[in-house]
Amino acid sequence: MITAPLGFRAAAVAAGIKAGRLDLALIVGDGPCAAAGVFTQSRAAAAPVLVSREHLVAGRARAIVVNAGCANAATGAQGLSDAHEMAAVTAACLGIQPEEVLVASTGVIGVPLPMDKVRLGIASAARRLAREAGANAALAILTTDTRPKTTTVSLTLGGRPATIGAMAKGSGMIAPSMATLLAFFTTDAGVAPALLRRALVEAVGESLNRITVDGDTSTNDSAFLLASGAAGAPPIEAEGADFDAFRRGLTRAARALAEAIIRDGEGVTRIAKVRVSGAASDADADRIARTIAESPLVKTALHGADPNWGRILAAAGRAGSAADLSRVDIFLGDVWVAEGGAARTYDEGQAARAMGEDPVRIRLDLHSGPGEGWLWTSDLTHGYIDINAHYRS
Repeated sequence: MITAPLGFRAAAVAAGIKAGRLDLALIVGDGPCAAAGVFTQSRAAAAPVLVSREHLVAGRARAIVVNAGCANAATGAQGLSDAHEMAAVTAACLGIQPEEVLVASTGVIGVPLPMDKVRLGIASAARRLAREAGANAALAILTTDTRPKTTTVSLTLGGRPATIGAMAKGSGMIAPSMATLLAFFTTDAGVAPALLRRALVEAVGESLNRITVDGDTSTNDSAFLLASGAAGAPPIEAEGADFDAFRRGLTRAARALAEAIIRDGEGVTRIAKVRVSGAASDADADRIARTIAESPLVKTALHGADPNWGRILAAAGRAGSAADLSRVDIFLGDVWVAEGGAARTYDEGQAARAMGEDPVRIRLDLHSGPGEGWLWTSDLTHGYIDINAHYRS
């Protein structure tokens, strides 16, 4: 839960941006916080991304304001002004500086924010801040999600208990390209800003950047981390055992969110983990894993629990790798289906059952080097098409 760590409160309101539901949330630190963020790599980055990048330069923040129902992307100068105003209104309500506010939005692209509703919503949320409101905050950020994604991780730092809380939204437009969704993390550990950012980048790289639903990413993708230091443990100001423990805990939290997101992907009925070993490099392994994971033919075979390993081999062959696929072995679960790039004798029924596991395990060994990589993926279904064919209508 986002308010599980000491020093944080939250609130959520139905501002009327997305009719009939909670659609605006605040996450607020009781005192100054170290802060870090990672963002979409899209050149069409939304106004909230631009504002939050600017506000994070000093590595400090105190609040996050986020709305659903409107992405405030492709909205030009007015959109940028509106994102700045969201920060300014939040700051005025909380008695802090606008630069201490991070802004995030999600929803339809190319539509201006209804700022009259946003202003009133922020003011209302600021009056309702409470530690008990974390669950509602997680509901207020959803779009096509069918359920909220939250997690809490407990750890020990400097001999004292500390906590990491997190929440995310994401169901479609999910692929590795930093950060693939909206995700928010809080902790009552004290961590220097530079180390906080390093921990976040590493955690996201091993979790939220290893999931793909459809190969698309958003204009608004952002992940924020606030550290209050309220747990009272000695602050982490250098590498060492406490920093290692913190980043491991953060990665656990991020992986829990990542799995929740891939399981709640648009139309998803089955998920799979694609693992590649024996590549020339880790980057090469990741490239092959992603090509397999995003192949429509592989994803439809996954939906039908069809052990059609030829589609996996074909995808690996077009990944742009220099690997010699005449040496590759392919496994579906524990079933060894291809050896040296060719079919081997195996039980078709066992292979079909492996494609019905939860999760399905697809593994390739290239026998070409030390590189390893992996990615979570999902099946491609009629449900995904239905959702996205009528997203605005």
